[in-house]
Amino acid sequence: MSRSRPRHSTTLAAAAAASLTIALVGQSAVTASAAPGSSDSAADQASPAAGDPHDHLPDVDNRSSGSAAPSKAQRSAAAADNRSTTARGATGTGSISWNRFGSVATMTPTTKGDLATGLGSDPEAAARAFLDRERTTFGLTSADIADMEHVATNKVGSADVVMLRQKIDGLAAGLDGLVVVAVDKGSARYVSSSLAPSSTTAKRAPASAGITPEKALERAAKDIGHPATGISRVSARSAKAASSWTSLTATGLQGQQQVKRVAVPVPGGTSRTAYHVVTRAGAAEGYSVYVDAADGSILARESLVDFDDDNPTWSVFTGTPDTETNDTRSIWCLTAASGCSETVKSTASPFAWDVDPTTKLATGTTNGNNAYTGERWRSGGPVTPATSKPDRNYVFPFTAQWTKERCNPANYASPQRNDIDAATTNLFAMHNRMHDWSYQLGFTETAWNMQRDNGTRGGKGGDPELGYAQSGAQSGSRNNANQGTPPDGVSGYSNMYLWQPLAGSFYAPCVDGDYDMSVIGHEYGHAISNRMAGGPDAGLSGLQAGAMGESWSDLMATEYLQEWGYAPVSGTATPMGSYVTGNPERGIRNYNFSKSPLNYSNVGYDLTGPQVHADGEIWSATQGDIRSAFIDRYGAGDAAAQRACAQGTTAVASCPGNRRWIQLVFDAWLLMPQGTVSMVDARNAMLAADLLRFGGANQDLLWNGFADRGLGRDAASASSSTTTPTPSFASAYAKNATLRFSPTDEDGRPISGAKVYVGEYTARSRAVADTDATTDLADSFEVVPGERTYTVTAPGKAQTVVTLTAKNNQTRDLRVRMRDNLASTAAGATIDGDGDGIGNIVDGDEGTTGATPANPSAAQKQYTVDLAGGRQTIRRIQVSALGAPSGGLARNRFQNLRQFKVLTCNAKGKVTCADDADYRVTYTSPQDAFPGDVPRPVAPELKMRSFDIPQTAATHVRLEVVANQCQGGEQFAGEQDDDPANATDCASAYSGSSVIATTEFQVMRR
Repeated sequence: MSRSRPRHSTTLAAAAAASLTIALVGQSAVTASAAPGSSDSAADQASPAAGDPHDHLPDVDNRSSGSAAPSKAQRSAAAADNRSTTARGATGTGSISWNRFGSVATMTPTTKGDLATGLGSDPEAAARAFLDRERTTFGLTSADIADMEHVATNKVGSADVVMLRQKIDGLAAGLDGLVVVAVDKGSARYVSSSLAPSSTTAKRAPASAGITPEKALERAAKDIGHPATGISRVSARSAKAASSWTSLTATGLQGQQQVKRVAVPVPGGTSRTAYHVVTRAGAAEGYSVYVDAADGSILARESLVDFDDDNPTWSVFTGTPDTETNDTRSIWCLTAASGCSETVKSTASPFAWDVDPTTKLATGTTNGNNAYTGERWRSGGPVTPATSKPDRNYVFPFTAQWTKERCNPANYASPQRNDIDAATTNLFAMHNRMHDWSYQLGFTETAWNMQRDNGTRGGKGGDPELGYAQSGAQSGSRNNANQGTPPDGVSGYSNMYLWQPLAGSFYAPCVDGDYDMSVIGHEYGHAISNRMAGGPDAGLSGLQAGAMGESWSDLMATEYLQEWGYAPVSGTATPMGSYVTGNPERGIRNYNFSKSPLNYSNVGYDLTGPQVHADGEIWSATQGDIRSAFIDRYGAGDAAAQRACAQGTTAVASCPGNRRWIQLVFDAWLLMPQGTVSMVDARNAMLAADLLRFGGANQDLLWNGFADRGLGRDAASASSSTTTPTPSFASAYAKNATLRFSPTDEDGRPISGAKVYVGEYTARSRAVADTDATTDLADSFEVVPGERTYTVTAPGKAQTVVTLTAKNNQTRDLRVRMRDNLASTAAGATIDGDGDGIGNIVDGDEGTTGATPANPSAAQKQYTVDLAGGRQTIRRIQVSALGAPSGGLARNRFQNLRQFKVLTCNAKGKVTCADDADYRVTYTSPQDAFPGDVPRPVAPELKMRSFDIPQTAATHVRLEVVANQCQGGEQFAGEQDDDPANATDCASAYSGSSVIATTEFQVMRR
């Protein structure tokens, strides 16, 4: 599922309480896609690649590829802090890291103490006082600090987390320029910032320079590939009002667009006056673009979309339907009444969900303070809410028409109307429930939540969640979900789609995503993390931040479902999208995150290469371990305890372990004043949150959990966009073991050039040690004690997997005996055959792929390997169908190998192995040797596998590729729906079905 993060300014003017339709207005959105497949129509959203939900432009930052170093005065001040702190009444600033502007990135105490004390009782004043004390270290002046804009103050335990925004010549920073200071009873305890020193901000280009808001929108629209014409203003606000958005409309863009003048710091250069343009080009395509106000150049771009009486009642599926067709819905009521299975009244919502807070009257529709939900069958068309009976009973028939009629598009014109009112009601109720649940964890008005009316509680109103049920159904939108999250004060929006099998792309059942709470909760989770992390105007940005956004959404959906008793409370994850994908074990992911082998060294491991959904599973596996550790320490409680905590009626310090863990997840976002966070940054914020919330009681659980997944003591990442971070498996709170990597060959001789990886993946992963003297890696490494799997590679050797248990303070050899790979070109073998990249099949690298020509003949489906060393007695082979992610040999996952044969020839006498007749079949693999399953084949099903073959003497071995996933998978065969415009048989309806791709072939003596 992807994340939609539109942070953009737009009003919900059309959503009057009594209105029955609402025209889409310009939300600048961050879009989060929930699942792969097709999304909106071409007019709304470009078609994604087969099996990949993301097709938006990447985030870019054109300001500078480097970073600025802090000045000598700043470094001296930082050093002085740690040498002499008595006069400051503190334990010292402890650890200081620097951001790319040359100012402080983080300040953390060396112990569980404080950075400074005696700052006063007022949180904001205390934060400013601390910054003023440290102004030299930050590279600021007292005037800079006094001029900062107060953005918000939020609670993390007993601490107040104060966020301030930098001003540059009186203009608020629109990108970066934020700082959070955690203060508690007059003491500063944690600082994180994206501030820029005065030495750079003083050079800002004159505010009077440049282009108009209209011209800025024109430049931004061109940059995102949607040229705009006929630009005109909707509001009469002055373009010079620094704090105001200017609303514009334009042909070529969807709804209203928003423009505001801001200041943008530049690493090592001149700060710029710019326009923050929030533009929306389609239902699931929104961007924040920063346009230089002087020359119209593009400074940065961020995708906003991440790719769910006075007693009303709602009929809902609390989790997902039990079966595809049975009506197992529950009745939710505001307060207890006969026939109600659950009451939903909450302090998070002062009125019933369907009440207009302005009139205090019921709307009689799926329209209220927290959400506005309606049918949107046409992409970009009107949104029509469901209308209740006069008694406010939102109980509509559920006939499972989309399932029973097998995706028949005639459903829309039928009397049942594809159960649209039931779907709309379910989506509306689930959005309200996520609002109320997250409110108790800190997603409140001051943390920029989504409500039409915030009352007097702070933040900006006018931004209820817009829910689009069966979005784009008549436009062909399928197999996805997304969430757009504009800035505070502008409505977020979520598209829920119908699901349907698509040839060579995604094999989903005919179901409606409006009923899958794991999908709905995931998408709403994007709104939460994108609003709370990075401040009110910017969302998560960059590969690692985007990956964590996907993960956080999965984690929140799991936590919500388990806390409320809709799934068992345990360390086992609730699969994301099990209902919509038809896969009850892993849903839409590669792994159920509680059963995942992934770690931080595996960024980019998937067939697609670095990608937010797959790499998000690394963070999910890490957090899943930590969550389980919290449950082990504090228990899971009973159903009553879980619900009391979910409702916020029990203090978190008295709650079961899972609730304490999710509280830290929410708290950590408030400690991130920028959205471009790496997993290392997020680790640090979560550690700080535990110090603030629980006095550091869980530092050991956190550190050990992070270290076990490669985010340990020495983990490092240059930025959120880094695809090759440095993993570390050493914990700051464990008696780490030291392993010496000692690979040997079949005769016991040491091997040079070998690499060892933690886990099951080598392609695009980072090794932790090697025996190559020319690299920076050592031949030893530290690990937190415990059992783990290691994978070893070396030129000319077969990939080898070993399992080892490391003990406390142990120093030992990691001994690995490697077998010769007789098919390796590095060992002297050669390969012959037709197609692309044939040499990749025997290069020993699971990150490269070879493939047959399109529509290959029988002869072109065979690769003949002349074994290294002449005649050999062979007994084992290894094959991989993992696939390569980029370049001319990138392949659709349905083209990857499923079944193969091994033929052998022993050149002797007149037998030369030059003729087909010289070969005999030695081994035929199972039909599902690589068992791709619905909704699509995934990496765990395609990576390297070992096969025993009959002992055979041979000089040549032939690999015959019999079938790919498309041709050989029964799950992908035949007509699976009754949509006359949609052929589903993969072998006949997918144009690339004839190509068969193979990643690696290895041959061994034993």
